[in-house]
Amino acid sequence: MTDTGLLPWREPFEGTSPQMSLISFLIFSGIIKQGIILKRGFLNTIIFYILLLLLKFSPVLVFNLFQIDEIEALSSIYGDEWCVIDEETRIFCIKISDNLEKPKWTLCLQVILPSEYPDTAPPIYQLNAPWLREQDRVDLGNSLEEIYVQNIGESILYLWVEKIREVLIEKSQISESGPDIKKTTEEKDVDCEDDYFFDYQSKNTIEALDFVITENQSDAEELPSIKHGVPITDRRSTFQAHLAPVVFLKQVKMVLAKLYENKKIANATHNIYAYRIYCEDRRTFLQDCEDDGETAAGGRLLHLMQILNVRNVLVVVSRWYGGILLGPDRFKHINNCARNILVQENYTNSPVSCY
Repeated sequence: MTDTGLLPWREPFEGTSPQMSLISFLIFSGIIKQGIILKRGFLNTIIFYILLLLLKFSPVLVFNLFQIDEIEALSSIYGDEWCVIDEETRIFCIKISDNLEKPKWTLCLQVILPSEYPDTAPPIYQLNAPWLREQDRVDLGNSLEEIYVQNIGESILYLWVEKIREVLIEKSQISESGPDIKKTTEEKDVDCEDDYFFDYQSKNTIEALDFVITENQSDAEELPSIKHGVPITDRRSTFQAHLAPVVFLKQVKMVLAKLYENKKIANATHNIYAYRIYCEDRRTFLQDCEDDGETAAGGRLLHLMQILNVRNVLVVVSRWYGGILLGPDRFKHINNCARNILVQENYTNSPVSCY
């Protein structure tokens, strides 16, 4: 059985079940920490059977102990690279790079830990990278699933992270330059729901914007105030809108950059946005949108803003995928989040609801 290096209490019962590993942990860690070193005997036997009863009647609690310890270990090892998306629903994300100082290849691994993990169920995972082609996804996914099969019942997130890092290092050694993101954009069918793999483009979205800043836009240097809407949660997916007043394109870039400084927003599954700026001199609207991997969502958001006739505003809707496919409902939630914050900030009084 492979030793992850994260769970030293497994050693006294190496090769046994997670239940026995937990008993080992509690006896050799918890009791020793209290200064009580137990020999084989009556008291040790009592504790042993108490733990067996705990395992029998509260297995979820027991395996949550495994998860808590693994999460603490990963947070300690990876520091700022490790991100808690939603502690209650056990959603986490880690940014993995080929090189910590000068990364060329970067990928985000997002995981959801079922209550049965690590005993009988693997983590639900998503691989997020704008350069990730379909074949890369399949190959990497197969590698992760092979690790799980070889280590059933064990904590495997550390092994997954280091396997992904190994792949990124190999890519870095083969290619002198980093990924060409523009060449890897893939079209997706509007009616297809995102699966466990998706394109991760949030940080590159900023670079993709083509801003032309003129001399009379000096007023745009100040960052507009950013408002945050009330989140909407459906089947473990969470949607939240963010809004900022903008009158120059540069302000759009500034607001997006500021939002992505928030680790939770930067690690969202999708950050969909649209903006409309009214040009007084030309009496026309400067407007654009971004799907960020959620096909057609940006266009739908911009269309909503056109219907509501709002102007000089940027709306960003972050979605954190919860592992359950929502189908068309995801578009309803995205637009309802946007509409709610537009009403909240008095950009419109329209009662339009999105279905």
